[in-house]
Amino acid sequence: MKYLILFSFILLLESCDSSRVYEDFQDMDQGFWHSDSLQSFSFEIEDAAVKYNLLATFRHASAYPFYNLYFQYSLLDSSGNVIKKALKEHHFFDPKTGEPLGSGLGDLFDHEVMLEESYSFPNGGRYQIQLQQRMRMDTLAYILSVGARVEIANGAQKNENSS
Repeated sequence: MKYLILFSFILLLESCDSSRVYEDFQDMDQGFWHSDSLQSFSFEIEDAAVKYNLLATFRHASAYPFYNLYFQYSLLDSSGNVIKKALKEHHFFDPKTGEPLGSGLGDLFDHEVMLEESYSFPNGGRYQIQLQQRMRMDTLAYILSVGARVEIANGAQKNENSS
């Protein structure tokens, strides 16, 4: 009974993430991320006066064959115009020791990668984050899920000049 109460309390604490505006992930079919598979995440920004952190999330198996991941990130507005676009690299394993990085349990590891820190959206409205693997392979094995998270930046406050 004690463990059930403890588990419920931990679950309650995690669900009370007041900084989270949006979070979703997409499972990769059989653990393969194909180079032509664009992962898209649509979200709503209600208050453009607040600063936000934009993050990509990845889950991989320990059998992932590389120490790093190259991926392309794009941020689009409601009209489909690209606001930001960048090629990013993230290390899943330490390049020297091969030890897994990120948080993990068993042979599964999760990573959050900062895309934009304290970002100010030009307006409220619908936006989209797109992620695409750029590892020079048509099929990237052992990537189990790809996701996106939008959160209110720490210490972010409404702009004094906004109404």
